[in-house]
This record gives sequence, structure tokens and C-alpha cells, in this order.
Amino acid sequence: MKKILIALETGEKEQAAFRRAAEAAGVACAFTFTTPAAATEEQIAEACFIVGNVPPRKIAASENLDVLQLFSAGADPYMPEGVLSEKTVLCNATGAYGQAVSEHAFALTLMLVKKLHLYRSSQLNCRWEDHGMVTSLDGATVLVVGLGDIGLSYARLVKAMGARVIGVKRRGGPCPEGVDELVLTGEIDRVLPRADVVMSVLPSTADTAYFYTAERFGAMKRSAVFINCGRGNAVSHEALLQALRSGEIAAAAIDVCETEPLPADSPLWREEKLVITPHVAGNFHLASIYEGIIGIALENLTNYLGGKPLRNIVDPATGYKR
Repeated sequence: MKKILIALETGEKEQAAFRRAAEAAGVACAFTFTTPAAATEEQIAEACFIVGNVPPRKIAASENLDVLQLFSAGADPYMPEGVLSEKTVLCNATGAYGQAVSEHAFALTLMLVKKLHLYRSSQLNCRWEDHGMVTSLDGATVLVVGLGDIGLSYARLVKAMGARVIGVKRRGGPCPEGVDELVLTGEIDRVLPRADVVMSVLPSTADTAYFYTAERFGAMKRSAVFINCGRGNAVSHEALLQALRSGEIAAAAIDVCETEPLPADSPLWREEKLVITPHVAGNFHLASIYEGIIGIALENLTNYLGGKPLRNIVDPATGYKR
């Protein structure tokens, strides 16, 4: 009897779907349905397949765990030594967040280039004032740093508005649809000065920590806008604040922060040229995210029980999907 732990909010419909997957595979399974916070160490230790971001400390390199299927795209909390055993295959939810996060980033982009953040500030202070010239995505150069599902979805959105898209990724290859030019991560300094918009969806790895340095902000156009919907530690709060205050960039928007929740005394809250959203681009705020996660989890459970290759396996050396 295989013990399957579903640590994710589910209803009768989803629970029945998981049970049908086991029945179709002809494998006897005992299911436990709970939430990540409520999952006990005993439940986690007994499970051979887990769906959900259970607390890493509770896994304790369980030798029973064959597969951990996350409901997040980021896998960094599960990468340190001692969290997962060598036998455990880690899978993420890449593919479930593309629409939601790319649309959020796109909305933030339009907000900044049309100076809507400044007009919102004027409204809240009861001021009828004109903030001057704005820019357009039509003819703009947009740098998309991180060309996974989210980055490619965003690239297609700005491309439809007439932008020229430069994509930045770790490995080379042909230009994907929606991208005009492809460069490697190590070449970013060559293309940063050309960008009118820099949108980052970098994951959290040793190579991406504090990727956006003061020097890189200084290399951007003074009219450029910066959006971060990847991981908060890709840019230090100090470097971003300095770039905005000095006018090295025109404006910025962040959905992720170096420290979350962002402390109430952080000067970022009071920076007029910065838009902050509290890590809500993804999560479960769009129905398609939950549906996509359930679909990925069901597919991987079916493949696991049937001895077939799994989807979205995370490379333990890089933290990226293979």
C-alpha cells in the first residue's frame, strides 16, 4: 500500500480525481488530504509521494519519500543538504503560473510607462496635476531576464504591443516565439543600456543572489523602468532605492522583496517612484493557477504509479527545472 500525502487545499472533486488516478494505475494507495501547515511529521515520514510545500524541516531527508511535487515554481527552500534524501525526486509547478504572473508584470509595466503610479499618488493627496510625457511599449526595447514559462508569456504580451524583446537565459539555443534576440545571462551587461524596460523573473540560486547591483542599475537608461516578479533577493533594497532616488532609473515595481513581509519601517514604502505588491502575482489569486497545479500533480502521480517519466523535475545542482 503506497501512502500518498496531498498537502494542498482540495475539495471532493479534486480528491476524487486523485483516487481515480490510483485506481486507473491499478495500484493500492492510501490517501491523506491536509494542508502544508497541518501536515504532521508522521504523515510526511510515511508518504512516498507528497503534493504540496510541506515545511522542509519536517521532511528530514525521509527515505520513504520518492517524489515531492511542489505547488510553487520556486524550489529553493528544498535545495539545502539534509532536506531531501538522494532518492527523492523534486518536481515543481512550472507551467501553472505563466498567465497569472506575466499578466501581473505586464500590468505593472503599463502602470509605470504611463506614470499611473504618480497619478494614483496625486489622487490620494487630492492634487490635480500633470506628470508630463509618457512612453509607449510600441517601439520600446524590453529585456526579459529569465525565459521560463512566465518570461515567455510576458514576452508575447509586450511583443503584441509592438516592443522589441531581448531574452536573457542561462543556456543558448534558437530564439523562442515572441523573442527577437537571445543572449546568455553572462552577457546581460552588454544589453542593459539598450533596454527601456527590464523585467526580471529570475529564480533564487547562488548565481542570482543580488544580481542587480548598483553598477547594473547605473548602466540602465535613466528613462528605464525595472520590474521584479521573480525572487526578492535578486536585488538589494538599498541598491534599488539608491537607483530610484538618484534618477539612475525612472521607476520600478516589485512583487517580491529581499525580506518578506517588507518591514513597515522600510523606506521603500514611501518611495513615490516605486510600486509594491505583496508577492501576489502568483499564489492562488487566479483560478487557472490552482487548476494547473492540480493537473501537474495528477499527471505526475499517474506517471509515478505507472513507472513513467515525471514532469518538471528540478535539477538539484541548479534549482531550475531540467
